[in-house]
This record gives sequence, structure tokens and C-alpha cells, in this order.
Amino acid sequence: MAEETNNKVDQEELHDQQEEQTSTENEEEIFAESLENQEGEESGKSPEETQILDLQSKLDESESRYLRLRADFDNFRRRANLDREASEKYKSQSLVTELLPAIDNFERALNIEPENEQTKSLLQGMEMVYRSLVEALKKEGVEPIETVGHEFDPHLHQAVMQGEDENFGSNIVTEEFQKGYKLKDRVIRPSMVKVNQ
Repeated sequence: MAEETNNKVDQEELHDQQEEQTSTENEEEIFAESLENQEGEESGKSPEETQILDLQSKLDESESRYLRLRADFDNFRRRANLDREASEKYKSQSLVTELLPAIDNFERALNIEPENEQTKSLLQGMEMVYRSLVEALKKEGVEPIETVGHEFDPHLHQAVMQGEDENFGSNIVTEEFQKGYKLKDRVIRPSMVKVNQ
């Protein structure tokens, strides 16, 4: 019997706690509503006007987000076009880079002094092939970088030696060891040079 009494007391206490909690929640809701109404009354705006202002601010925020996304997309499209143009402009770079050692070898061979008529005619044939190869590269936009007598430019030249020559001013290229090349406006191989101090 004592247990039944304890159970009834526990149930009554639980019921009382639930009622207090419910009444507290109701009071909080009523307080929040009264605050909203009070704010609306203080600003002199009806709930409909307040809702319209909220919707307007959301619309403004959405428009702002749309404009940012559109600007980002325009920038992406512009970058993609520039990348595509660069790819088209420099499409032959890898082929040209592979051909440069062959050009170097032709130039070395053509600097040999012929010893007899047979060697001379062979060198003439090689020179014709060399010229046609250089002409084809020129049509593609490949040009040698000028060096000797020009001021040293680290973007165009690679200094492998320094020297002192009274015939040249300071920081002037005095000798070229390996010819450098540009494809249109891009350096594909810098010139290896000696620079005057």
C-alpha cells in the first residue's frame, strides 16, 4: 500500500512538473509574440509590412548572390577563352622544342670547313635542308634571340660565364654558346651566353 501511495505521489509530481513546463512554454510564446507586436507597433508597421520588408531583404540578398555568381561565371569563361587561345597560339611548342637540337647540329655541321669537293657538296645539301627547316619554323613564329652586343636579360639569356672585355660595356653579352629561341612572344629556350662585367 505504501508503494501505491508513493506511485500516486510520484505521478502527481510528474503531472505538476509537466503542467509547469507547458505553462512556461506558453508564457514564452506569448512573450515572443508580444515582442513582435510591440516591435511592429513601435516601428509603426503592420505584420504584413514587416513580412514585405523581410521578403524584400531576402530578394535583395538573392539578387546580390546571383550577380556574384554571374560575375564568377563570366570570369571563368574569360579564363577558359584565354587558355584556349594560348593553347592554339603555342600548339607547336613541343614539336619546336624537339627540333631545336637538330637545328643546333645542323649549325655545327655547317661550320665545318670542307676538305674536298665531295664534302663541300654534302655541306651544300645540308645547308639547303637547314634553310628550309629554319624557314618553316619562322612561318610558325619561331625566331632566334639576339645576344652578342645586347644587354643581358635574365628572361632571354642564361649566363654561363662572365668575363672582362674592354670592347663591351658592363652587363653586355660578349659571346653566345647556344642559340636561344622564342615562339611568338614566349621564350622556349634561353640563350646560353657569356656576359661582360
